[in-house]
Amino acid sequence: MMTSQVSAPGRLSRSSSFAAIAAIFVLFTAASAVPSPLYVVYQEAWGFSATTLTFVFSIYVVGLLGSLLVLGALSDHIGRRPVLGAAIALETVALIFFISAGDIAVLAIARFLQGVATGAAMTTLGAALVDLNPPHAPNRAGVVNGVAPLGGLAIGALGCGALVQYAPAPTHLVFALLLAGMVAAAAIVALMPETSTLRPGARRSLQPRVGIPESLRPQVYALVPILAASWALGGLYLSLGPSVAASVFNAESHLIGGIVVTLLCGTGAATAFGLRDWTTDRLLKLAGQLLTAGMIVTLAGVVFDLALVAAAGTLVAGVGFGASALGSFGTLARIAKPDERGELFAVAFVISYVTFSVPAVIAGFASSTSFGLKDTTITYGVVVAALAVIALVAQRRITARRQLA
Repeated sequence: MMTSQVSAPGRLSRSSSFAAIAAIFVLFTAASAVPSPLYVVYQEAWGFSATTLTFVFSIYVVGLLGSLLVLGALSDHIGRRPVLGAAIALETVALIFFISAGDIAVLAIARFLQGVATGAAMTTLGAALVDLNPPHAPNRAGVVNGVAPLGGLAIGALGCGALVQYAPAPTHLVFALLLAGMVAAAAIVALMPETSTLRPGARRSLQPRVGIPESLRPQVYALVPILAASWALGGLYLSLGPSVAASVFNAESHLIGGIVVTLLCGTGAATAFGLRDWTTDRLLKLAGQLLTAGMIVTLAGVVFDLALVAAAGTLVAGVGFGASALGSFGTLARIAKPDERGELFAVAFVISYVTFSVPAVIAGFASSTSFGLKDTTITYGVVVAALAVIALVAQRRITARRQLA
């Protein structure tokens, strides 16, 4: 039997809770991006190899994907607030480990815990935004679900890059600031109303699985190519982007590494907001076109060592990234029933982060061998461009079938 929890007196209003959830979403994704510009600093200080660096990245992915698979649907059963509160608590522990890290082992533990916390938080936050979506603006949750992850990644990478370059204690200050943000987030969640329509089966939901309601499968499967293309692109930039800027383009400033990620993700976030009134079919078609074109231009810049050309390609690809996020998550927000939201967003994030992480891990190992960073980046970029072409073809076929139906 399903039960619904009603807001108690003294709790935040639904509109205030919506804004708070959006801010917490940005905070979590910003925190997940912060270690990327710091990896070079850790590597210089502790003298570990590129292979070890790839291990640290991959252990975050293990925690994240494991959390998505095990905890992704839990908030549909026990509520959004308990899961989100636990995720914030675990993220807080991870940040304390980051602050105290003095060797690669502690850094790996911090990154693993952060992966688990981020996976639990993202599905819950995405579902809560749909729960709280105002009736007068039915597309708002989809827009925020598209903007928040990209905006958070951009803010985290750029902010951390700036702190590393210009502020004291670069491996401590940024995590102290994030820790303060998590304390504020915990206080806000304590004041929020519960929004989930609870259903039985919490223990059974912990069995690792990826489930899509049968009636929604055609619509979800149609999103897989564009999710794969766009998040594989994101993985390229967050895993190799700062290293490419430093090695291929001889950019010595740590801020440049953050700017590289921000060019992609910040442009994506701005695009998702600017195109919020477009139809999903139009968005997904545009995404396939610009991801392909942007990746080709970026690769030309890398091949011929032309930083401005690579930057221009990144901006074009960033528009495609934003259109993809808005079209994909806008579709999920529209089709998901209240008691399916956590599970459905978990599926979408599993697809996104598998394609984000697995190629990045492979590329990380390849770049540390005789294959080299530049050749690895070019090969990775060709794969992303091919995925974008597949997504574009798939979207055109889907649109054609709808017109014939």
